[in-house]
Amino acid sequence: MTQNLPYSLLDLSPVPEGSTAQDAIRNTIDLARHAEDWGYHRFWLAEHHNMPGIASAATAVLIGLVAQATRTIRVGAGGIMLPNHAPLTVAEAFGTLATAFPDRIDLGLGRAPGGDGAVIRALRRDPMADSFPQDVVELLDYLGPERPGAAVRALPGEGTNVPIWILGSSLYGAQLAAHLGLPYAFASHFAPDDLDRALTLYHANFRPSPWGQAPRAIMAINVFAADDPGQATFLRTTMQLAFARLRTGMPGKLPRPVADIDAEIGAQLRQGVDRALRISAVGDRAQVQDQLAQLVGTYRPDEIILTGQIHDHAARLHSFELAAEAAQGLRLANAA
Repeated sequence: MTQNLPYSLLDLSPVPEGSTAQDAIRNTIDLARHAEDWGYHRFWLAEHHNMPGIASAATAVLIGLVAQATRTIRVGAGGIMLPNHAPLTVAEAFGTLATAFPDRIDLGLGRAPGGDGAVIRALRRDPMADSFPQDVVELLDYLGPERPGAAVRALPGEGTNVPIWILGSSLYGAQLAAHLGLPYAFASHFAPDDLDRALTLYHANFRPSPWGQAPRAIMAINVFAADDPGQATFLRTTMQLAFARLRTGMPGKLPRPVADIDAEIGAQLRQGVDRALRISAVGDRAQVQDQLAQLVGTYRPDEIILTGQIHDHAARLHSFELAAEAAQGLRLANAA
């Protein structure tokens, strides 16, 4: 028996050159509405700080705006950087969202800071502290069954059982997700080196828990789709250029696409960027479908989450529409 593979969407609420954060938020809401109509299962937003090209810093706030503007699509964080927050604060925020939008809110948790050292200091973080596993367990308790006798309760929050995902780009998150019996999402769209080992480790070591009886893994894939393959390659240069600028310490607004990416960043840097972004599907709808099918067949995820930094909003919408049409033909490789 075959099952359709769920496909979801990760949006960073990009701020393109020539536009504002207000434009970015409006475009994110517009994209979410379309994604719901195109069959996307989830719409996730990610916490980043001090980034001129990303408008999702107050992630829970933006999740609420997206959930309010949509009807059925699941909306969540991919993710919240838990070391930046007290678990109780996160539980109250997502408990409030889950109370307002029942059975539609997801909470993905990351261990990275979502910013540089200056951001860590501004967030009043202790850069030497590492209590991520303990904080995850504390958060699970706050959002789990009601605890009338507890000294501290998340209100609203307890009893909502907001689904918690562990996010990762290394083996650490895979080990933790397996140990706790939680679903797992791998950031293969920008850090693919450990993808195969992480998924293997996660499945081999998964322990059933109150939060999951079987492993469930998502892999992230960049998608740049257009009616013409050459146009799709052109659109991709925006993300190549943005990633190169980030790597060289010059982040900014999302750049416009360029005709010759090597002329902008050099062939050597471009090759390094392409290695980091190699979990991608680029081309027309048929080509994207073939590339997605190859990735699904190789890594056998339970779900894919598609992303893609594209400067022009209309082109971004069309890319995700074509990607949805391509993904609708995919089958769950792990189905019995």
